[in-house]
Amino acid sequence: MKNSYLIVLAALVIAAPALSHAQVAGSTFVGSSYTELRDVAVGWSAKRQVIGHPVYNDLNERVGSIDDIIVTQDKSVSYAIINAGGFLAVAKHDVAVPVSRLKLIDDKLVLAGATKDALKAAPPFEYAN
Repeated sequence: MKNSYLIVLAALVIAAPALSHAQVAGSTFVGSSYTELRDVAVGWSAKRQVIGHPVYNDLNERVGSIDDIIVTQDKSVSYAIINAGGFLAVAKHDVAVPVSRLKLIDDKLVLAGATKDALKAAPPFEYAN
């Protein structure tokens, strides 16, 4: 159920551009109904509750922070980009981790079994041009 919040987050990301377009006479309403807005209101905000927030392992050690969420072409949240480096841009090391591996435990994002060293040893994630 906790990962379902990230799926709701993806739906928000996908729906946002459609909500920002002006309505045209005779067009179909593309916004959210009041019922859907209730669901959105209890979902997660990428900006407020995911991006920039720390990631811990199951020993309560901070192993990184969420830098980005990847939404695939089929509109599903697939990967979280975790910065496993330090606070300086020179030490930045982004790693793509399947969202399904993240759990919400006591209001913390937890990546069980992770260590800072293991994440730093993982292949770095780089955005395609």
